[in-house]
Amino acid sequence: MMNLASTTMNRRSFVGLGLAASTLALLAGCSGNPGTAGSAAGGAGAAGSAAADASDTSASATGTLIVGFDQSYPPYGFVGDDGEFTGFDLDLAQAVAEIEDWDVQLEAIDWDAKDALLDSGAINCIWNGFTMEGREDDYTFSEPYMLNGQVVVVRADSGIASLDDLAGKTVITQVDSAALDVLKGDQAELAATFASLDTIGEYNTAFMQLESGAVDAVACDLSIAEYQMSANPDAYTQLPDMLSEEHYAVGFKKGDTATAEAVNDALRALVEDGTVQELCDTYAEYGLSFENWVLE
Repeated sequence: MMNLASTTMNRRSFVGLGLAASTLALLAGCSGNPGTAGSAAGGAGAAGSAAADASDTSASATGTLIVGFDQSYPPYGFVGDDGEFTGFDLDLAQAVAEIEDWDVQLEAIDWDAKDALLDSGAINCIWNGFTMEGREDDYTFSEPYMLNGQVVVVRADSGIASLDDLAGKTVITQVDSAALDVLKGDQAELAATFASLDTIGEYNTAFMQLESGAVDAVACDLSIAEYQMSANPDAYTQLPDMLSEEHYAVGFKKGDTATAEAVNDALRALVEDGTVQELCDTYAEYGLSFENWVLE
């Protein structure tokens, strides 16, 4: 198993390199691209395939997996203590790329811009605790690999013990998140009881606001809740009822079935050889468990 932190790739050297001028405006405030999305590298025949269709920026065509991820989404993708990008999904993407003989480029993106970046070819997958339910018509997905759910976290001393207790409270979640989709969809009636439903760019800041008392609750992915509670065991508690239950998958541009199928095959191989178990154990301290892995 290849630990991302020990690879020869220098993530910080990626910043500002190789993005086409047409995508620079989209990436204001984001990490840059270490190479052009359509450059041929890695697997046998990739250069010929890319030459045959220059518009095909998929990993299966170019031999380069360009991973779009939120750098503030532990344990799936985040900046480690050493200043390097790390995380379960990033390690998993690296391991898949090794099996497929692909190069890897990591792109820390503005989550709000992910669709435009995927459409432009600046990234060719979204791999970062990406919920597939409700998005099936917008992307070609790998098979689901990790159980997830949308939950609500409150301060341990808040006195809030159930979803009903959120009436009149201020709840915050990440912009364009699965939690926001649920609260505007199936749980819209619940959200109507809140004093307000606010959004923010990333969850770390949301939990800082929760800790300070600026908000009463954070609606987020189960994995985020588990991470925050493991890091602050006495500070937070998760409400017992989930807002929804769902799954993580890798999102590709609509129609990119070749890459999705290659990733599925590689993930199964990584389960069989024990790499997935090893990665889950590596990030167990962040609340991640192999028990939630669903792809066999």
